[in-house]
Amino acid sequence: MSQINLPGNPPIAVNLRRSARARRLSLRISSLDGRVTLTLPNAVSEREGLAFLKDKENWLRGHLSKQSAQVTVALGAEIPVEGELVTLCQGDGRSVRLDGTRLLVPGSPDQVASRVKGWLRARARDRLADMSDYFSDKLGRPYTKLTLRDTRSRWGSCTADGGLMYSWRLILAWPEVLDYVAAHEVAHLRHMNHSKAFWDEVERLYGDWRSPRKWLRDHGNELHRFRFDD
Repeated sequence: MSQINLPGNPPIAVNLRRSARARRLSLRISSLDGRVTLTLPNAVSEREGLAFLKDKENWLRGHLSKQSAQVTVALGAEIPVEGELVTLCQGDGRSVRLDGTRLLVPGSPDQVASRVKGWLRARARDRLADMSDYFSDKLGRPYTKLTLRDTRSRWGSCTADGGLMYSWRLILAWPEVLDYVAAHEVAHLRHMNHSKAFWDEVERLYGDWRSPRKWLRDHGNELHRFRFDD
């Protein structure tokens, strides 16, 4: 996959994707992170693709303006930690430390993103392990392993052999949202489906799950606004 820039203010980075199966040009904006992808049939030239982009520029800019702005993780930026906004500030010592509404990050400025990401992942693992332990004990079924990823299509999953996977970005959301996702995936240890029995199990484990589920549907894409070192 290559990339071109659509000129303008600001310029727009567009990923070019070739597809032997595509019959026509198509333009897609990711609802998760605002990435723009132009799919080209093999027979269509890049020049034709750029002409198509320019024809769709007003539509493209209009939709991008409605999406939340991307945030580069660096000193001075604000990010949510368990739903509360904190400001990234220069710290001392060896460890990232939360001090009220400040997240103190030691080291050189070019290491801020990777240090904050590592700190968030560790915090996410601790919280998700605690809640997975709690809900699996309540369910009466153990899980076999817990892994974290930076998934874009789902917040969690449960495998047939009892493995739980979560997006570490859940640590950016309110605690009740993370807790709901943990209950949801643990409930799959008994019901590998989304039947009424499954949702009854989620309610027994967590309580009323409708509000955090709705929050994820309405605002979950905002957790992908924060750009780290990847």
